[in-house]
Amino acid sequence: MARAPLLQLNSISLTFGGTPVFDGLDLVIQPGDRVALVGRNGSGKSTLMKVMAGLVEVDRGEVVASPGTQVGYMEQDPDMTGFATLGAFAAAGLDMGEEWRVDAVAEGLKFDPEQTPERASGGERRRAALARLLAEAPELMLLDEPTNHLDIEAIGWLEEQLRTTRAAFVVISHDRAFLRALTRATLWIDRGAVRRQETGFEGFEDWRDSVWEEEDQQRHKLDRKIKAEARWAVEGISARRKRNQGRVRALQSLREERANQIRRQGTAAMALEAGPKSGKRVIEARDISKSFGERTILRPFSLRIGRGDRVAFVGPNGVGKTTLLKMLTGEIAPDTGTVELGTNLEIAVFDQSRAALMPDATLWENLVGSPELRVSGAADQVMVRGTPKHVVGYLKEFLFDEAQARAPVRSLSGGEKARLLLAKLMAQPSNLLVLDEPTNDLDVETLDLLQDLLGEYDGTVLLVSHDRDFLDRVATQTVAFEGDGRATVYAGGWSDYRAQRPAPDETPPAAPAVAYAPAPAAKPAAAAPKRAGRLSFTEAHRLRELPDRIAALEAEIARIEAVLADPELFTRQPATFAKATEALAERQAALAAAEEDWLTLEEKAGG
Repeated sequence: MARAPLLQLNSISLTFGGTPVFDGLDLVIQPGDRVALVGRNGSGKSTLMKVMAGLVEVDRGEVVASPGTQVGYMEQDPDMTGFATLGAFAAAGLDMGEEWRVDAVAEGLKFDPEQTPERASGGERRRAALARLLAEAPELMLLDEPTNHLDIEAIGWLEEQLRTTRAAFVVISHDRAFLRALTRATLWIDRGAVRRQETGFEGFEDWRDSVWEEEDQQRHKLDRKIKAEARWAVEGISARRKRNQGRVRALQSLREERANQIRRQGTAAMALEAGPKSGKRVIEARDISKSFGERTILRPFSLRIGRGDRVAFVGPNGVGKTTLLKMLTGEIAPDTGTVELGTNLEIAVFDQSRAALMPDATLWENLVGSPELRVSGAADQVMVRGTPKHVVGYLKEFLFDEAQARAPVRSLSGGEKARLLLAKLMAQPSNLLVLDEPTNDLDVETLDLLQDLLGEYDGTVLLVSHDRDFLDRVATQTVAFEGDGRATVYAGGWSDYRAQRPAPDETPPAAPAVAYAPAPAAKPAAAAPKRAGRLSFTEAHRLRELPDRIAALEAEIARIEAVLADPELFTRQPATFAKATEALAERQAALAAAEEDWLTLEEKAGG
């Protein structure tokens, strides 16, 4: 017997004072759906998700949830008024005795439940909102950019939770690796239309390109027909005026059809221009270290970066990646060791905190007011790679319209703020780019363009990102923070680093006295972990990850058992007792399977 849909959108229309965002939209979410929601920045992805959550009232149509279905929505900017701690906010929707769910999720997402909202960063508040959704465990989860502000380890933990959940979910994310790993269907918003394909994100770009190619062919056929009919109207209508007025009206209809077609949004006209060539040696760091009080950020570490290298820095949030970047560029001094910068360096920085943007100033003021972009005596122009340009014209190259030029920066979406910061950065000639989390909030098309620009850039790139796909496409060398202040250099991007890093019981190789970033073609073959010589790469990876998975399951089981130890729980809160009992059985089954998997792989590795 077919199960009822979890959620239906019937003939939805929504307008915000202009062109309709959606018109006559029908959409169904079924039990077990794992859906990627994709589209350009500003296309309406977050708006559609809020409609699905019942947070935005539509002009026409209806949103119908199946009776008894709980729909959970992860807020990007949660209101924590009245909550003393992040943990209290995350546990607000739970029954008494279910607080263990928040503790389990907080451990995986790496946030402190005791932190107060006033002192919490934006990333911590977002993680608390995600924790609240996961702890509530609704039948349908709506996740708007859940990987933003998560480090790679936390993203991996979240992937595992979503991979094993029974709930349906719809997810917006710029992280292609995350979407490829989890989704089985794709919703694509394009110019107010929502298309659905029953394949995951893996096939999205081929599907999108085929739709656009067919659209271009249809437009070309329509243009040819209009041209032919227009020629007939000029050359033959006078002799057949009375008999062919219908054909004239048909020509007018064709012209109206062509005029009403909505053009696709282009990609930003981003460009990178390298300044004068730097010296062959860009940065050389010898035995640098850094501590803050008793906390060791970096133990003695050496690195040489040559012209043209693309060096990625990876590790958990707060481990010291940005601090190392600032030491390498001379912004802060190391406690020990030396950093030598090469000759003729012109540095451009993309700051993850976006401190270079003035939130209360307009886009116009943010560009014209920048000393490095100012054109003497011109209040409406900016200097773009040595050439004056009108500020509105330059903003249009980055997909902003004229009305937005006078709007405050704080009114922009996350993706729009990232594009504005890229506009400031790319107006300057440079030969050393420092990119600290540049991929947050950018759509797939802009990420592709940025990746291509970095590939062609005749300069050096230092990159911090948690986007594994982007790291694989760009980096030629990876500096990984291994914990306890140790940083190790690996050849290649994220996947290369994962293949080369030692097994958990091995000591990571010491950082070389001088590490050179090899050219992409010269990457060494990935070294297999010593203990897993008889295992495939996938099996070796699973063997490394299983101990952490087993420990996490044991901790969750202990928390649930503590809740069930209350002898009056069944009579006082039967619903909580039932949920906890079901959760305990699930965790125990998962633990048994993980332990069996570990034993099998361990025997194979040592056999």
